[in-house]
Amino acid sequence: MTASTVRLNNNLHMPVLGLGTSQAKPGEMLQVVKDAIDIGYRSFDTAKIYGNDHEVGEAIREKIAQDTVKREELFVTNKLWCSYNREDLVVPNCKKTLEAMGLDYLDLYLIHFPTALKEGDHFLPKDENDKIIYSDADYVDTWRGMEKCVELGLVKSIGLSNFNSQQIDRVLEIATIKPVVNQIECHPYLNQSKLINFCKEREIVIMAYAPFGRPGSKVFYIRHDTPLLFEDPKLQGIASKHGKTVAQVILRYLIQHGVVPIPKSSNINRLQQNIDVFDFELSLDELATIDALDIDSRIFTYPHFMDSKDYPFYIEF
Repeated sequence: MTASTVRLNNNLHMPVLGLGTSQAKPGEMLQVVKDAIDIGYRSFDTAKIYGNDHEVGEAIREKIAQDTVKREELFVTNKLWCSYNREDLVVPNCKKTLEAMGLDYLDLYLIHFPTALKEGDHFLPKDENDKIIYSDADYVDTWRGMEKCVELGLVKSIGLSNFNSQQIDRVLEIATIKPVVNQIECHPYLNQSKLINFCKEREIVIMAYAPFGRPGSKVFYIRHDTPLLFEDPKLQGIASKHGKTVAQVILRYLIQHGVVPIPKSSNINRLQQNIDVFDFELSLDELATIDALDIDSRIFTYPHFMDSKDYPFYIEF
């Protein structure tokens, strides 16, 4: 991999492409992360709720012990889940995350979602009517807890995930440490151009989860009626012209827009293909063609959070 990086607003650097680990099978990520490090990946995104951050940490520790890579060459991202959004819970849960991963620090720690859930170890706390139980914790107070993680040396950078423009500005109003990242769903059918420009103006980098659109899983919090990017004839035509796959074209498209994609794969051949995107460039006309594919097709709708006061997707961006 050509080790291209993007500068964050705290003058640290993050690789322009990483490996996502969401929706992985139990036990899957240990070998995948080791393979990815061998291939050249240096950025890894995980979260407490994925149930595999301990595997990611173990793989990283093994590769460091083998002298394959140094810790400072890696960029490790984890996320604070919604049931720990209360300010006083942020630091203790960050410490638990580091303990689970067996790491001394995180390179990036994100608020996973602005919606706060009832505090405790149930990821989706529900009442007797099967309704989600929310907390009155405010994400601006969560942010103050995130800042303490930086001050204590637990994490190097902090950021947001699934925040809209209004929520980002609320955080910026009280922040003494600016968020460096907002991680959101972003792909050609939901290109997020307005939110990308909004964040660029505030020196916040966009990380793109689900860069290939609808995944193969049947999880309840995504839509399953959206078109498939890999079957798009215009993307197929551009890919054929460059001798690349549609996936490679999509990743290149996002990178050229200043977005950091984090595609997930457990297939070693696709891991290699996904990182092989630094030997070609899309023309301005090709970028415009892909831009025009946007149909505002949000896949990750998180319907179980829709009645929360902090549900982020009711406004345009």
